[in-house]
Amino acid sequence: MPHELYETIHRRRDVRGEFTGAPIPDEVLERILTAAHAAPSVGLSQPWDFVLVRDPRLRRQFRDHVETERRVFADRLEGEAAERFSRIKIDGVMESTLSVVVTYDADRGGPAVLGRHAIADAGLYSVCLAIENLWLAATAEGLGVGWVSFYREDYLRSLLGIPEGVRPVAWLCLGPVTHLERVPDLERHGWRRRRPLESVLHADKWGNPREAVLDLRG
Repeated sequence: MPHELYETIHRRRDVRGEFTGAPIPDEVLERILTAAHAAPSVGLSQPWDFVLVRDPRLRRQFRDHVETERRVFADRLEGEAAERFSRIKIDGVMESTLSVVVTYDADRGGPAVLGRHAIADAGLYSVCLAIENLWLAATAEGLGVGWVSFYREDYLRSLLGIPEGVRPVAWLCLGPVTHLERVPDLERHGWRRRRPLESVLHADKWGNPREAVLDLRG
């Protein structure tokens, strides 16, 4: 039913502290990865790969790198921002069941990728669609996903042996969770508030939001 899709979209959360570490049945993981692989892609290039990371040593090395980058970011903050950030957990690398690293290969489907000649980043956008498919599928399966972004691409490429020229786009923590928070973490901790839809609508041209809002409300 359509309402189930909308419910999954709004229930999805970026998970950090709720992972249980319980196993994921193989058939569930396959369904989630199949959903990710079914994402649309420019020129049907399917420029993504998925690296499943279970090795505790690799995950610990990556977590240590993330902690280093957290300190780099924290050192830039002052006052209330520093205090708010100190309360925010930024990863569930060791607590989650496994991690999925999603990569982008710009040469996939080349040399002429239909639809990418004018927008070089269209392939990267395709990878993001695969990530969203994975995230929503995992949510529908009752699992949590956490996107870790405190890392340097060169470090992760070296850690996992990713070929030069292939970009690691996302390190996703994946696994069963105790629950999904009703309010996203960054809102709960006062880091940011979600913008209302009306504030990002424009009618025909940028800067004409009023008519768009009126049309939306009927």
